[in-house]
Amino acid sequence: MRLDVIVQDQVFGVEVPDELLTEAEEFFRRMDADMDRGWQVGREWVERPDTTVRCQIAADRLLTALHTGNEAMKVMMAAYILARMPGVRAVEVDTEGNPLETALITA
Repeated sequence: MRLDVIVQDQVFGVEVPDELLTEAEEFFRRMDADMDRGWQVGREWVERPDTTVRCQIAADRLLTALHTGNEAMKVMMAAYILARMPGVRAVEVDTEGNPLETALITA
């Protein structure tokens, strides 16, 4: 599967092997368990992040992975988004410091 990551005027395609969506489920569960305790999202503390907010958090981490060249983290965050919100085909990542403004775009 492919997830397009839109950063300002650029589009970065992240290829995610289909099998990773199921093989990485334990990793995704650990991410969910961490977020179950609440999460600092930009300037806001979100007590109970819903699926949308969790994917926005993952998209923010994906943006960091793009900037640092961390290929493994980039693919895992894209896989998390695709696993948790199967209809999402692209994310338009907020670069102004507010991950809650990141748009999750469906097909």
